[in-house]
Amino acid sequence: MSSENKYSILLPTYNEKDNLPIIVWLIVKYLSAENLNYEVIIIDDGSPDGTLDVAKDLQKIYGEDKIVLRPRASKLGLGTAYIHGIKHATGNFIIIMDADFSHHPKFIPEFISLQKKHDYDVVSGTRYVTGGGVFGWDFKRKLISRTANFLSQLLLNISSSDLTGSFRLYKKDVLQKLIDGCVSKGYVFQMEMLVRARQYGYTVGEVPITFVDRLYGESKLGGTEIIQFAKNLLYLFATT
Repeated sequence: MSSENKYSILLPTYNEKDNLPIIVWLIVKYLSAENLNYEVIIIDDGSPDGTLDVAKDLQKIYGEDKIVLRPRASKLGLGTAYIHGIKHATGNFIIIMDADFSHHPKFIPEFISLQKKHDYDVVSGTRYVTGGGVFGWDFKRKLISRTANFLSQLLLNISSSDLTGSFRLYKKDVLQKLIDGCVSKGYVFQMEMLVRARQYGYTVGEVPITFVDRLYGESKLGGTEIIQFAKNLLYLFATT
């Protein structure tokens, strides 16, 4: 693969000191194997568990050109973490993923290769097509996610099979435009990005991924997020 493209991987972290060394090691492993030009931008939101110290150690190991630290003083949420990360990204492509292992870096080369093949504006990882799947979720959690996706597709008339997933590759200028048009925060932000992409006429490709529930630490999805999600879904339905 040629290296004229550069990929900036945004990793928002909050209390991920156990996961961060392994996720970074895997990113380096899979992207180096394909000879890709990349940087990992770690956006830590003032984690009290020492995540930032771990990130500094990783920077010493892999170099400041590969590991870029852009911490923030407090927990300000995902949407703003991406906005913050883009400002500092030097790549012409942005990859957004979770630092808690629910997204495996081995899929990144597949995203990149599909994007190159079709010149997609966005490539989205999907859990809900053949070859994709979810591991470590109980029935209730799977049902919530499936229902959220089904309702979103129905109400918003979008063909993407996984609207609530957050493992994606974007052309940088496309992501900037989508973020500028977005009004949601938190969990629904991911869905709105695809809604806006359709609205602006951007092309979206899909790669089947397996999603594994987080290995360490607490899951961040609770009852309040579900209510928030429903409200935001109706808002999007009414305004797009």
